[in-house]
Amino acid sequence: MENLEKQLICPICLEMFTKPVVILPCQHNLCRKCANDVFQASNPYLPTRGGSLTSGGRFRCPSCRHEVVLDRHGVYGLQRNLLVENIIDMFKQESSSKPAPERKEETPMCDVHEEEKINIYCVTHSVPTCSMCKVFGAHKDCEVAPLTSVYQTQKTELSDGIAMMVGNNDRMQGIISQLEEACRAIEENGRRQKNLVCEKFDQLYTILEEKKRDMSQKVTDEQEEKLNYIRGLTRKYGDHLEESCKIVETGIQTMEEPEMAVFLQSTKPLLKKIADASSISHLDKVERGYENMDHYSVNFKKEGKALRSIDFIQGDGTEIAMIAVSLLPARGTVVAASVQPGLQPQTNAPAAAKSAAST
Repeated sequence: MENLEKQLICPICLEMFTKPVVILPCQHNLCRKCANDVFQASNPYLPTRGGSLTSGGRFRCPSCRHEVVLDRHGVYGLQRNLLVENIIDMFKQESSSKPAPERKEETPMCDVHEEEKINIYCVTHSVPTCSMCKVFGAHKDCEVAPLTSVYQTQKTELSDGIAMMVGNNDRMQGIISQLEEACRAIEENGRRQKNLVCEKFDQLYTILEEKKRDMSQKVTDEQEEKLNYIRGLTRKYGDHLEESCKIVETGIQTMEEPEMAVFLQSTKPLLKKIADASSISHLDKVERGYENMDHYSVNFKKEGKALRSIDFIQGDGTEIAMIAVSLLPARGTVVAASVQPGLQPQTNAPAAAKSAAST
C-alpha cells in the first residue's frame, strides 16, 4: 500500500492526485488543476477569459520534460485517466478500513553523550542536541527550543521553498521555450533577409558581386552573433533549471524523512541552496524584438533606373565618341542600400564606369 501511494502522488503538488486526473501524451498523469497551473506558467502571454486559457499552447511534462501541445480547449482537452481515479478511490477506501501501522521511531543519539537521545534544539548554533549538552556541555549558555516547534517551522519553510522552486522552474521552462522560438525566428529572418539581398543583387550580378557578398556576410554575422548569444543564454537557463530540479528532488526526499532530528540536520544547507537557486537575476533577459533583422533592407530602384539609362553617345554622324554612364548630375555612385544603422553606404563609381565601358 505504501508503494502504491507513492505512485499516486502528483509531481506538482506532491499530494495524492486530485480528481479529475488528466493523462499526458507521454502517459504521465497530473491533477487537472496542477496541469493548468503549469500551462499558464509556461504560456504567460496567452489571452485568458474568466481565469481560463482560450487558445492552444504548450508546456513540458514535469516528470519527463516531454513537450505537450494543446488545442484550443487547453488542459480541458486532455483525456481523463479514469483508471487512476478508480485506483485512488479504492486506495482511500482500503486505507480508511485498515488501522495505520505503527512506525518505529529511532531517535539519534548524542555524539558527545552517547547514552543521551537528541531531544532539544540549540537555537544559538542551529543544531539539535541533547539535554546533557544543555546542562553540562557545550550548549549550557545557549538558547534552546523543543524539537517539535522547530521541526514544524522549518518543515513549513522547506515546503514553501519547494513550492517556490517548482514555480520558478516552470517560469524558466517558459523562458527557455521562448528562447527556442527566438532562435527559430532569427534563423528564418536571417534566411529571408539573405534571400532578399541576393535577389536584389542578382539583377546587377556582374557589377555588384563583391558588394553582394559583403552585405550577405553582414546579415550572416549578425545572425550568428544573435544565435550564439541566444544559445548561450539557453544553456545558462538550462543549467540553472537542471540544478534547480536536483535541489527539488533532494527537497522532496528530505520531506519524506520521518525523524525530526535527522530532518533538521539536513534542512539548513538545503534551504540555503534553495534560496540561492531561486534567484535568476544574474541571468540575462532578451529584449523585445531582438530577433528582428528587418534593418537589412535594400532598395535598388534608383540604381536600376540609372543602369537602364546607359547608352551610346553618337558622334558627328559616323563616329561613336564614347560610352557614358548617366547616373547622377555629377560623377555618381552605383550602389546605395539601406543597411544596418551606424554603417555608411559604400560607393564604387569608377568601378561601375569601367564595367559599363567594357560592356
